[in-house]
Amino acid sequence: MARPLRIEYEGAVYHVMSRGNAREKIYWDATDRFKFLEVLSSVVSRFKWIVHAYCLMDNHYHLIVETPFANLSAGMRQLNGIYTQRINRRYKRCGHLLQGRFKAMLIEKDRYLLEAARYIVLNPVRAGICGNPGDWKWSSYQATAGLTGKPDFLETDWILKRFSRRRAQAERLYAAFVAEGIAAENPFTASAGGLMIGSEDFIRKIRALLDKRELTPEHPLRERRQARPSLEELFAARETHPPDSPSNTSTHSKSLFSNRERDALIIVAVNVHGYRLKEVGDLLGLHYSTVSKIASA
Repeated sequence: MARPLRIEYEGAVYHVMSRGNAREKIYWDATDRFKFLEVLSSVVSRFKWIVHAYCLMDNHYHLIVETPFANLSAGMRQLNGIYTQRINRRYKRCGHLLQGRFKAMLIEKDRYLLEAARYIVLNPVRAGICGNPGDWKWSSYQATAGLTGKPDFLETDWILKRFSRRRAQAERLYAAFVAEGIAAENPFTASAGGLMIGSEDFIRKIRALLDKRELTPEHPLRERRQARPSLEELFAARETHPPDSPSNTSTHSKSLFSNRERDALIIVAVNVHGYRLKEVGDLLGLHYSTVSKIASA
C-alpha cells in the first residue's frame, strides 16, 4: 500500500478526505453521522484543531483543517479509529471501515482556503443529491450561511470575515459566493501532484520541507515527483568540460563518480524519484537500455 507523504508544521491548513473501504458506505443513517461529528468534536478539542469546513457524504467525508500544533496524523488516527470502533460495535461488524490512509492536501490559507471550503460544501450538489447546498444537513454550509446553529467544533469567523465585518451581510455574501461556485472549476486541479495548492512561494516553502524527508518507493510517485531533487542536483558531483576541451570526447559530461557510485544514484533516480530512463541516460551519456539494466539490478 502506498504511504502518502505527510508534511506537518504549526499552522498548516489541509483539505482532508477519507473514503470507505472498497468505496462502500461509512454512514448508513443520521445516527452514524451524529456519531462521527461527536468524535470529530472530541478530536478538535483534544488536538486543538481549527475546522473551517466539512461535508459528510455517504461513502466519504471532507474536512478543511488547520493544525496549530502540527498534529494532523495523530488526530486523524483518533478520528478514523474511534469512529470505526463505534460503527463496528453498532453493526456487530469487524475489519476496516475506511479505505487505506487518508488523503491530505496542503492549502495556502490566504489564497485558497475560501475556494477549497466552497468546493467541499458543493459536493452534494455535484453528486446530484440536492439542488442547493443549503438542502444538505451534513455539511458546514448551513452553519456558515447562518441558516442553523453552529457546532462547537466549527470555526466560521475566518471565512465570514473575508466578506464583511457585519455578520448578517457576511453570511449573505458567503451564500452568494458558494452559489457562484456551482459553475466554477475544481480548484484542486491546479494542485502540485495532489500534495499542495498555493502560490509559487508557498510551493517552494513546502518543497524545502520535503527536501528534508527520506523518500522511498512506498510513497506515491506523484508525491515523490514534487519532493525530488533535479537530476542535476542528484548527480551534482559530475564534471563538465567545455565543448572545445581536449578531454571532451563526446557531447555529454564526464562524471567524477565511480561506476558503482553512478549506478547507485541511477537506481535512486529511477526507482525512488521516478525519473524516466531516457532522462537519466541523456544526462549521463548512456543509452536508456543501459540505464534500465542498472536500475533493475
